[in-house]
Amino acid sequence: MKLSILRETDDGETRVAIVPKSVQKLIKLGFEVRVELGAGVNAAFTDEDYLDSGASIAKTLKEAITDSDVIIKINPPSKDDLKHLKKGQIWLSQLFHRLNEGLISELNEKGVSALSLDAMPRISRAQSMDVLSSQSNLSGYKAVICGADNAGKIFPMLMTAAGTISPSKVLIFGVGVAGLQAIATAKRLGAIVEATDVRLECKEQTESLGAKFLTVEDDGVKVEGGYAQEVTEEYFAKQKEVVNKSLSQADIVITTALVQGAKAPILITKEQIEMMKNGSIIVDMAVAKGGNTEFSKPDETVFHQGVKIVGVSNFPAQLPTNASELLSRNIDTFLTHLVEEGKFKWDMEDEITRETLIVNNI
Repeated sequence: MKLSILRETDDGETRVAIVPKSVQKLIKLGFEVRVELGAGVNAAFTDEDYLDSGASIAKTLKEAITDSDVIIKINPPSKDDLKHLKKGQIWLSQLFHRLNEGLISELNEKGVSALSLDAMPRISRAQSMDVLSSQSNLSGYKAVICGADNAGKIFPMLMTAAGTISPSKVLIFGVGVAGLQAIATAKRLGAIVEATDVRLECKEQTESLGAKFLTVEDDGVKVEGGYAQEVTEEYFAKQKEVVNKSLSQADIVITTALVQGAKAPILITKEQIEMMKNGSIIVDMAVAKGGNTEFSKPDETVFHQGVKIVGVSNFPAQLPTNASELLSRNIDTFLTHLVEEGKFKWDMEDEITRETLIVNNI
């Protein structure tokens, strides 16, 4: 089977789906690997690196897609990608299918089968294939660094001959993969860290990293597929009461909250921002899905009454080498699960296969 790795074309995207180290694994699975010219350059992987690993180089997008059995990319197919796809091919990328019904219909009409990386079920045996988790780890780290870069003060307590500088206070909304990494990074940098989440099971994880957990004292919120489900206005009102004191004292706030298949919830309102300290920072990690504040804008910095709100839609793209390495391991492990003796086995009783095969024209 012929497998092609495409160059990413979305604005600001620097990652590549497969790194040279994974090429040999794919060849052993029975694939003839082809890489679009310059696909890995922004992630520090040259065309020569791919050639040395046993891949060939396609000079154009058309050449990369034509006659390929499997096409791999990180992000959903572009209009140019779709133009070259044909019946019988297998497309593998993130599809965000709940938000892209038109794209799914178009792939189906073309007779293309499509596997969605972001639809990976949150089960133990799929953890090594979960691109959302691997990229969220990096995002949580980078969000804290972003907050530090934008802040007017340092994280740790510093004792000098001129006096003592008190440590920064960091508040994190959402204790998923990204939130936990943000907690760990902020603690390593010496900050006083608090975190809040609607899921009560996050309390132990938060405290194990040395942070204080803030929550509404009730039964918590239903969790499905690793994501908290949408909560009531009454619950949000109670949560606001719990976090407002910490919010008013925080130097840096990091928001990470997402709801699967829906717009990100507003966690920090205009009124709450106006009670924050002058010079404080909000780093909104959910800005690509609408944002967790009323003022967040993708890839923009917004100021409101002395508070700086930083919206970054793709933190992993700021760490392209490591992000690509993790993605590549996720994808080659996924393909190892799907392929046997050089052919896809399409076991629809397997939850991983069933949940990720979004467009089935097999």
